[in-house]
Amino acid sequence: MTDEATAFVPGHITGFFSAHPHENPAIAGSRGAGVALSHGVRVTVRRTDDDAVPTDSGPTNDTKESNSGVNHPDGTTLNGDTISMPPVDTVRRSLDVSGAEVHAETQLPLGSGFGVSGAMALGTAYAANAVFDAEHSENELVTVAHRAEVEAGTGLGDVVAQARGGLPIRLEPGAPGHGTMDGVPGCPRVEYLTFGEVSTAEVLSGDTTTLTAAGERSLADLRERPTADRFLSLSRRFAREADLTTDRVESVIADVRAAGGDASMAMLGETVFAFGTALSDAGYDPEVCDVHPAGSSLVVE
Repeated sequence: MTDEATAFVPGHITGFFSAHPHENPAIAGSRGAGVALSHGVRVTVRRTDDDAVPTDSGPTNDTKESNSGVNHPDGTTLNGDTISMPPVDTVRRSLDVSGAEVHAETQLPLGSGFGVSGAMALGTAYAANAVFDAEHSENELVTVAHRAEVEAGTGLGDVVAQARGGLPIRLEPGAPGHGTMDGVPGCPRVEYLTFGEVSTAEVLSGDTTTLTAAGERSLADLRERPTADRFLSLSRRFAREADLTTDRVESVIADVRAAGGDASMAMLGETVFAFGTALSDAGYDPEVCDVHPAGSSLVVE
């Protein structure tokens, strides 16, 4: 055992997706494609005096409130601020370490299409597994985090994509053992601009029929020609067909295309992303990072 451990989880932008709900959150998920980012989330789990030591019974599916510290005022922080993060609470309960402190740091904004909640859930699973010598496999930890995010309504496909890295294609929905993955070869430079938040829970709890049909078309077309440029153009088409773009996003995309490039909207956030120097060439001052080719991992200090 150790007193603390840290995991790094890449940010994740979804370009397009189709929603596939199921009563079993391990089977629920999304199909689609996205980008794992070198800008990500560092999650540190620290042991506290009242931590429960996990038994060897494995992760639990119980999502009831625990008496061992889920509601600690200092239980979860993001960039130093105490926050409520239900997927993290569920991961701690599932691993029977509800009192463990979780401290996350990131330059990515919350609620803007970068998979921060999924990253915090997955990072918590990886780091808690190390702190408490829980001896779960990677697939088991990804499943715990995926279930937690689906149950919270904060995402359907970020966790499995963040575990994989690169330009992941989610061929079938669900956690490991249910979902299947592929990827687009390549590691382009990524630029992005963020204007604000979009409620993932509101979108996913509404009628997703049109959105899912658009996502299925985009996935079928990408599988015929899996390139980074094709992914970006299909993402732009999806955002419009699903009626998710805002006026500000549309304006930036139009400027990028007028300058000879291409861009799209991150799902789900008021964020525009592009490859290469497309946003810079259009006169914007974007954040810049790379594709993170590897998935989530523990950090060796």
